[in-house]
Amino acid sequence: MNEPIIITAQIKASLPQVWEAYTQPQHIVHWNFADASWHCPSAENDLRVGGTYNARMEAKDGSAGFNFEAVYTRVEPEKGFEYVFGDRSAIISMEALNTRLTSITIQFDPEQIHPIEMQRAGWQMILNNCKQYIEQTFPE
Repeated sequence: MNEPIIITAQIKASLPQVWEAYTQPQHIVHWNFADASWHCPSAENDLRVGGTYNARMEAKDGSAGFNFEAVYTRVEPEKGFEYVFGDRSAIISMEALNTRLTSITIQFDPEQIHPIEMQRAGWQMILNNCKQYIEQTFPE
């Protein structure tokens, strides 16, 4: 297995706002896709150890889609969480840099089918969508 991939973003919003938008299904559906031709029509999140995360990701034209499903192995509110999806795992960490700036770091195990840079770019695009959504939803 390859080394984990790490991506990050700094979001102009408070840590509680970032936590809410990153973890609550009513927000997840607005940002959880890598490209504007895709969307996330549904999301469910039982944010507790042993709880499950399930987000449907689909091409808007209906040509492709999949469920991203994971099981939480660690949850620390407003700090981060870890989950497993298949034989892979991810660690999401959040840190308040000040009252209106929050850092998110995501470390995840790459899969063996797609190139590492494609995976890094896809996850970064999703995180960038999240950043944009949060900054528009919770303006200063």
